[in-house]
Amino acid sequence: MGSDPPSSNIEIKIHPRRQDNVVHPAVPSPIGVPAASAPPRQQQHLFSEFRPFKRWFPWMVPTFVVANIVMFLITMFINNCPKNSVSCVADFLGRFSFQPLKENPLLGPSSSTLEKMGALEVSKVVHRHQVWRLISCIWLHAGVFHVLANMLSLVFIGIRLEQEFGFVRIGLLYVVSGFGGSMLSSLFIQSSISVGASGALFGLLGGMLSELITNWTIYANKFAALLTLILIIIVNLAVGILPHVDNFAHIGGFVSGFLLGFVFLIRPQYGWVSQRNASPGHIAASIKPKHKMYQYVLWVMSLILLTVGFTVGMVMLLRGVNGNDHCSWCHYLSCVPTSKWSCKSQQAYCEVTDVSFLFPLHTFHQSFLDKLLCL
Repeated sequence: MGSDPPSSNIEIKIHPRRQDNVVHPAVPSPIGVPAASAPPRQQQHLFSEFRPFKRWFPWMVPTFVVANIVMFLITMFINNCPKNSVSCVADFLGRFSFQPLKENPLLGPSSSTLEKMGALEVSKVVHRHQVWRLISCIWLHAGVFHVLANMLSLVFIGIRLEQEFGFVRIGLLYVVSGFGGSMLSSLFIQSSISVGASGALFGLLGGMLSELITNWTIYANKFAALLTLILIIIVNLAVGILPHVDNFAHIGGFVSGFLLGFVFLIRPQYGWVSQRNASPGHIAASIKPKHKMYQYVLWVMSLILLTVGFTVGMVMLLRGVNGNDHCSWCHYLSCVPTSKWSCKSQQAYCEVTDVSFLFPLHTFHQSFLDKLLCL
């Protein structure tokens, strides 16, 4: 959780340029100013100036990246490897040096330090009601490789989403999706502590998919974008069935983000936008609705499902319910046994994301990971 991805593979947001492969609508001229009848220079002005949707300056996602890096530095400062370990990696860094590779192959702190910093530990959430750990864990990372991979993924996906929808909606989408991923993971994997932002990142992918669906009528090359995005999501979730990878956090984050996208990322129809931008004195033949009926239906259904899902999930978690006791086949969502590997219960999981397609890269099973589950 690589080489840089081709932006057209995952970018489905609206851009004013028509010569690329990005999904976008054909932008009409404002009502009352027919572009075809205007002089060439005026036509150029109309199409260059009329923007149906506001474009935001992306500052929140870079802030999130900086916050995650700062949190990692604070974690390493508190870890203080030279004081608490016999040997360290990169001794010249002083108290910022890393735990031995045999203890932490990701170049990072010890699991006990992460636990102090707010890693997700189900027993403390259940018995000490430290629900805040469901949020704090998404700001912590197990090592240099872990934080770099996740932050590169966040930059590639998050900045363009923030440009299109603003910091409030994308910020809520990111944090709430991370919470949903942590909650589902806690219901099914309860023997490890966990850190990482994979659930939140999968939530952004889910939001991209639902945004394309709910705003379907305003897009142009939507079928190609839909198939590409679905392929990316399927491959990412499929890799999660490998052993020692927590796919429950991915699924929980994705489902949360998918439902939130119908609520937060709904777009008004172009007929309504054009009427809002009509020239003074223009009288419209009919009043255009702001949204289609199916958009309202999806909005209401998603909000209900989110409310019920989070409520039931939190009640089950705080009562100490183990989801595996009520779903005998759900463990296959996180690991499918084959002749090449076993899915016997392990206390060691670690997963990061490759920025090229958000593929879970690989897992590590070392002494450091005896208690750690990296998301």
